[in-house]
Amino acid sequence: CVLAAAIAAACASPASPPILAPGPGGGGAGGPTLQVGLLTGLTRVEVGGGDAIRIRSASARPIAELADGKHLILTPDPAGLALDADAGRSRVAAPLLLVPADPDGFVRVEGRDYRGTIEVRRAGAGIVVIEQVGIESYLAGVVSAELGDHPEGDDQAAMAQAVVSRTYAIRNAGRWRAQGFDIAATVGDQRYDGVQGETPQAWRAVRATRGQILTWEGRPIDAFFHSTCGGRTADASEVFSGGRRPYLRSIADVDRDGLAYCRISPRYQWREEWSAEALVAALRRTLPVEAGVRASDVTLVRAIGVSGHTASGRVSELTIRLGGRTVTVAGPAVRRVLLPPGQDILRSAVFTLRARSENGRVAGLVADGRGAGHGVGLCQWGAIGRARAGQRYPQILAAYFPGTSLTRQF
Repeated sequence: CVLAAAIAAACASPASPPILAPGPGGGGAGGPTLQVGLLTGLTRVEVGGGDAIRIRSASARPIAELADGKHLILTPDPAGLALDADAGRSRVAAPLLLVPADPDGFVRVEGRDYRGTIEVRRAGAGIVVIEQVGIESYLAGVVSAELGDHPEGDDQAAMAQAVVSRTYAIRNAGRWRAQGFDIAATVGDQRYDGVQGETPQAWRAVRATRGQILTWEGRPIDAFFHSTCGGRTADASEVFSGGRRPYLRSIADVDRDGLAYCRISPRYQWREEWSAEALVAALRRTLPVEAGVRASDVTLVRAIGVSGHTASGRVSELTIRLGGRTVTVAGPAVRRVLLPPGQDILRSAVFTLRARSENGRVAGLVADGRGAGHGVGLCQWGAIGRARAGQRYPQILAAYFPGTSLTRQF
C-alpha cells in the first residue's frame, strides 16, 4: 500500500504510549537492555536510506513499511509527529517504533545504522530518538569509539575498556530517566557510534569479557576513564565534588624504568599559545561564566600564573590580574577558563605557564602540558602501553581501580 495512506489508516485511533522501563530487563546476550538516547532536541530527523524498516505504533501495531533505500523525514506536529515520504505527509501519534524488516538488518537514522528497535518520541517542541539495544551490542559500538581501533596486540587494553564501559553503563542506567532513556550516546556519558563504530577488536573484547564488571563491596563502581594521564592519574576528589572513592585514587602510571605507560599517546605532550588579543578574547568568553566577571571588565591581562596544585601535580588554581581587579579560578574551572583558540577545554590540568610581558600587560602566553582529560580512573593510552608491556586486562584494571573485584554479572 502507499506509505502515507497506510500510516493515516493505522494511526486513526492511536494507543497511549507505554513508559519504557530503563535498566536491566532482558536483552542481548543474556544481559540487560539499554535505552540509549541517540538524538535529543532535534526538529527534523531523517530515517531510512538503508535496509527496509517496519514502522509500528507504541503498542507494536504494524503501521507501514519503508522499503530499502527509501527515506522518511520526521518533524514535530501538534498530533505528535509529521511523516514526510515520497507519497506525501501524514500525521501520527508519538511515539513510533522502527524495526528492521529483516532480523539481520539495521535501522538507519541520520545516516547511521543501529541495531535493535528505534523509538521516536516527542519531547517539548523537539524529537528524541532512542535505541533499545542489548548491552553487549551497545558496547560493541562504544569500545573502539572511545579507545580507538588498534592492532590486535592491543586487545587486552580493549578488554579493559569493555569492562569499564560495561560497568559505567550498568552503574548509570536510568540517569536520564526523565528524558526516557538510560544513557546518552555522547561523550557526556560514553561515545557510542552504533554499527559504524563496531570493529572486530571491539567485538573480540566484548565477547571475551561478557558480563564482567568492576565492583566495590558488591556494587558496580564509578568507572571513570580518560585519554592520557601524563604519567600519574588523579584522585577523584581533585576533579569531582564529593568524588572521593577508595578505588579512584592517584597512582603513578609508570613502568619499571619510571617511564609513563601513556607516553605513546599523541597527546602525551602538548603546547598551546595565546597572543595578547587571543588571551583577552578567551577570558571575555569564560570569566563571566566561571568567575562572575563582566566581559566588559576584561580589557587587558596584566599577569596570569599558576597559584596552586593538587596532590597529583595538576593545576588547581590560576590567578589572573586584570586591569582593575585580580581573579582566582580554582578546580575544574581552570581548564574551562584557559581556552585554546578553537577548542572548548584545555587538554589537561597538567601544565606550566610562561607569560611574556610588555608595557605592563601580558603580550603572549605559552602553556606546556602533558596528557588529555580529567585524569581519573582508567588511562586509555596507559592501558594500551600496559598491554604492549604484556599485562592482561585484569592486571590493567587492578592498577587503575585498586581494591575492586572483577565480577561476572550475567
